[in-house]
Amino acid sequence: MGNGGGGNAGTMMKTVVIGLGVALALTSAGASLAASAINMDAESRTLLVTEGGSQRELVIAAGETVNFCPGGCFVTMPNGDREALTGAETIEISDGKGRIR
Repeated sequence: MGNGGGGNAGTMMKTVVIGLGVALALTSAGASLAASAINMDAESRTLLVTEGGSQRELVIAAGETVNFCPGGCFVTMPNGDREALTGAETIEISDGKGRIR
């Protein structure tokens, strides 16, 4: 015996489930695309982050790793060097200098 309804409910359900899966994948991918910085020094270090026209100081404690800059930004390192980031980089701070890895 068939389902008697004849419609396309099964196809619609598959479309909704696939759509939700794609949306979740894109959301999690967006969250993972953020620059990170790890402070390997024994004291706090500060990065100056310019993102979307606003500027903020990002203080990173000794041994701490932070994620920031999900959509691209400019960063001024503790020693004054300035870099443009896309959001996928890792900055390693050591001896007061930031290096992109």
